[in-house]
Amino acid sequence: MTCLLNGPQDRCDFHLFLSNLHCTIPILAPPSFPFFPVISCQKYTNNSPPIIMSSERLNDSAEGSSRSTPQKQQQQQPPAAPPPLSRYESQKRRDWNTFGQYLRNQTPPVSLSQCNCNHVLDFLRYLDQFGKTKVHLHGCVFFGQPDPPAPCTCPLRQAWGSLDALIGRLRAAYEEHGGSPETNPFGNGAIRVYLREVKECQSKARGIPYKKKKKKRNQIKAEDPAKSSKQAA
Repeated sequence: MTCLLNGPQDRCDFHLFLSNLHCTIPILAPPSFPFFPVISCQKYTNNSPPIIMSSERLNDSAEGSSRSTPQKQQQQQPPAAPPPLSRYESQKRRDWNTFGQYLRNQTPPVSLSQCNCNHVLDFLRYLDQFGKTKVHLHGCVFFGQPDPPAPCTCPLRQAWGSLDALIGRLRAAYEEHGGSPETNPFGNGAIRVYLREVKECQSKARGIPYKKKKKKRNQIKAEDPAKSSKQAA
């Protein structure tokens, strides 16, 4: 409420008005120049709630907004990204997708539950057309030479090591997707026989013998005490 007191009569009327509001404000003598006091009043009773000034309301709203800001930030934070796959896991996923696509392209399409070792063998032979390893035929003059001096027309095949690693990844992926180890077509004996034949064939054709990796000396030393303890018992 804004009051403008210009004369004695106005000051008297204003004093009576304030007495009705149960508060007293000293009335100063009029100065030599016009004086315009600004007074904010509000009538209250015993049952009325306390008056909250505008500055207090601003402080409360600022505090409320500061409390709600962290909660909104927590809600808006995106979920943490999963850790990146290792090189082995990425390659295993690609191999599994490739094999699944190969089964779907068959006529008629073959489901995973209908897959057997014969489908796996056909898949391995199918991959030979994408191989990069030169495998010399028996009639080739470079048969059995590890470093032929000139190119020849012998076909390219998948290397034995690549096929062996591929079967290992597909065997693990089959069981990860709910397959039973007892019915795993990648662990069938026919697959092991095929890989052994490919290994021997490529070893003779390329003149590169595949030798088993020798155990490290530390592993041999660790096994010797165990063997001696068994013999003593």
